[in-house]
Amino acid sequence: MEEYDVAVLGAGPAGSSAARAAAQAGARVVVLDRAAFPRYKTCGGGLIGPSLRALPGAPPVRAAITRVSLSLDGRRRRTRVVDEPCLQMVTRPELDVWLLDRAAAAGAEVRVPCRFVSLDDDVVTTDAGSFRAGVVVAADGTSSRLAREVGVRLGHVDLGLELELEAGPQAERWADRVHLDWGPLPGSYAWVFPKGDTLTVGVIAARGLGDATRRYLRDVVTRLGLDGLRVVHDSGHLTRCRTPDSPLGRGRVLLAGDAAGLLEPWTREGISFATRSGALAGAAAAGGPDGAVERYRAGLAVELLPEMAAGERCLRAFERRPWAFHELIRSTSVGWHQFARITRGDTTLARAVERRPVRAGLGLLSLPDRPLLS
Repeated sequence: MEEYDVAVLGAGPAGSSAARAAAQAGARVVVLDRAAFPRYKTCGGGLIGPSLRALPGAPPVRAAITRVSLSLDGRRRRTRVVDEPCLQMVTRPELDVWLLDRAAAAGAEVRVPCRFVSLDDDVVTTDAGSFRAGVVVAADGTSSRLAREVGVRLGHVDLGLELELEAGPQAERWADRVHLDWGPLPGSYAWVFPKGDTLTVGVIAARGLGDATRRYLRDVVTRLGLDGLRVVHDSGHLTRCRTPDSPLGRGRVLLAGDAAGLLEPWTREGISFATRSGALAGAAAAGGPDGAVERYRAGLAVELLPEMAAGERCLRAFERRPWAFHELIRSTSVGWHQFARITRGDTTLARAVERRPVRAGLGLLSLPDRPLLS
């Protein structure tokens, strides 16, 4: 039976990042995925500064964003401009293939398509046979079976719906611009992200509001004059956000990316959390099974877990008063400057919310509404 130091389940951004990091640390690594690559994946495809810094080089970018238009459920629109790009747009098929190629170049063995079947102690069984692995990194998304077995606990689950539209004559209009709309449902928002010849239009809201979420997506498409464009893909997915005490692994198993419920709770941004948690998991796994979970948790505690806590605070305030967030970014230089700095990666959400004015503002926004005195 073949033996590996590290086996990675899932070859998306988290899995490929884990495989590359483990291989670079000198481990013998195998990474497998049930899908053949390239494959379509529901994802906005916007890379913020931390995502770009976590990548092994320059990814295949479709658009660099210097204009951001904002609206509040279709109203109070404004477009703001930056001198340097604040977001980079990619397609997930291209990004995922690029990341997997980097893992292979670092020395990881790639098996795709290959379906994981079971894990019994150190024996990994797949539909193509079995092998032994010292540590297993589960990076196989929100439906990960090992995540369920480890006992991941979720704070909230959201439904994301997305349309991939053929841009056609509107491609030039959207070449360097994204649109964000703060929606009518608690914690909801919509986006339009350009990808050259296509536009990604999506909305996200709490699970359980399916009809209202679909209606919101239709309204956004109509309001922006995109309803005449041809639909290339129509898809949806659930995003899962862990509770602060949810396990990050057990024994020889580590959980990365969506499998661990790692994402920014307010925006539900997941690519940077996937690549960074994957790299941390791969580095921890390369040290062997003894203490792997503790090493991994210590790495996450430096940056990713504080960012999740900050995002949770922002989400609670945003759910109560989305108009306040909208006006802060739309109408104030301080709000817009902080938004641009966070997306560029000049600062983090965790550092931003610790600033005294921001902390005080979030506290006020989170207060319950009080009835007017008679």
